[in-house]
Formats: sequence, structure tokens, C-alpha cells
Amino acid sequence: MPTRPQVVVLFDIDGVIRDVSGSYRRAIVETVHHFQGERPDPAAIDALKSEGCWNNDWEASLELLRRSGHAPLPAFEAVVAVFESFYFGGDPNGDPSLWQGFIGDEPLLVQPPFFAALEAANVPFGFVSGAEPPSCRYVLESRLGLKDPPLIAMGDAPDKPDPSGLLRLASRLAGGSLGAGAPPVAYLGDTVADVLTVRRARTQCPGQRFLALAVAPPHLHGHPEARASYEAKLLEAGADGVIPATATLQRHLETLLA
Repeated sequence: MPTRPQVVVLFDIDGVIRDVSGSYRRAIVETVHHFQGERPDPAAIDALKSEGCWNNDWEASLELLRRSGHAPLPAFEAVVAVFESFYFGGDPNGDPSLWQGFIGDEPLLVQPPFFAALEAANVPFGFVSGAEPPSCRYVLESRLGLKDPPLIAMGDAPDKPDPSGLLRLASRLAGGSLGAGAPPVAYLGDTVADVLTVRRARTQCPGQRFLALAVAPPHLHGHPEARASYEAKLLEAGADGVIPATATLQRHLETLLA
């Protein structure tokens, strides 16, 4: 029989596995600019994300337009179409080699050996992301070489901070029902919404041990004051720990689970 895992690890993707400051976040900026002729400041996007209810970047783009006083607001479908034209620059369900959008500008925040080390340590892992499935599969399979990675993406479950997708995938990776006797479940994200997702999971499954871990998104790493402020908001939202980088996760898990 396989050895029972000591912990199950779930990851957000954007800001955790890949740097989206030049892709998804840039697509928000350019989408807003497309409709109103002005680009929102990055701090405005951070402030919006810190509210914990704007995990969907299409909705975030529309909300930024609303808060700026833009009228009339474009239809949601029009916002989605413009956003996708910037981000994918081609058919999202088509051949990734034909994409000409910002998705081509996403540095990886971890490399394949990171996941090989988790497998060697008998740590099952999966991904719970609000990004579109083609985007998730592209980074996980094409760029990181993961074979059929366990994934909950946009459309597979309600948007975070609803914990339905997290609970479903955690149960699958734990090999049975969550609760007393199941291994702890750690989720690493980069937004308040990710932290709130874990908090709501605890409410729905009170007998299960969850760890809400967080990391500041890469665009803040060169700005100590802004990063410290952002990390403080993650802790205030209920994060059990903020780690310096995704690549350091295993070391911090060992400390937290000791």
C-alpha cells in the first residue's frame, strides 16, 4: 500500500507559479486603457485585489472602470473579448504556438525540480486557480512538463474565495474524505482571496487541518515598503504564514508541521 502523505499541498498559479505582472496584470491595465484612455496605477490593482473579492481579472477590469467613473460601462462580454485579445493574442483554445499576446511574457517562479522534490517526499500536489484552463495547462504542462497535473481552473468550480474547488481537489489528493485523520492541507496563494478561501474551507470542514500560506506577488519584491504592506494585509486576512518565495515552501512546511 502507498504511504499515507503527511501533507497535501495546493497551489494558486498566478503570482505563485508564474509571474503575471507582465501578462494578466498588464492585460487589466490595457483593457481599462482601451475603454477609457487611461491606465490604472499598479497600486490601484493591488488595493482592489486586497479586498478579497476580485479574483476574476475580467470582473476586476470592469470594476476599475466603474470606480473611475467611466460611463456607460461596457458590456461584460466586451471586456472579456478585449482582455483575451491582449492576454492570449489568439484563440485561447487553439494552438499555443500561435498566441501572440502577453502570455508569452510570464517568467516561471519555480522549475521542474521543485515538483520532483515534492514527489520524492511523498507530498501530493495540485492547483486551484481562477485562470482559464488553456492558460493553466500551458504553464503546467507545456512549460513545466507536468503530466496531467491535478487542476481546478476557471469554470471547474465557483470563483475563489468559495472553497468548493479547493475542498474537492484536496479530498481527491488526500485519498478520501477530509476531516479527522486526513493529512493537513496547505494552500499557497498570493491574494487575500486565496487566504479567505482557506478560512471558508475551515468553516465547511471544521475537523480538517488547513494551512493558509501566502507569498507576495513578484512585482512587489523590489519594493520593500509596498511588499511589507501587502504581506501585512495577507496576515491580517488570516494567513498562517507568509513565505519569501514559492521555491522555499518545503522548508517552511517542515517548520509549520513540526
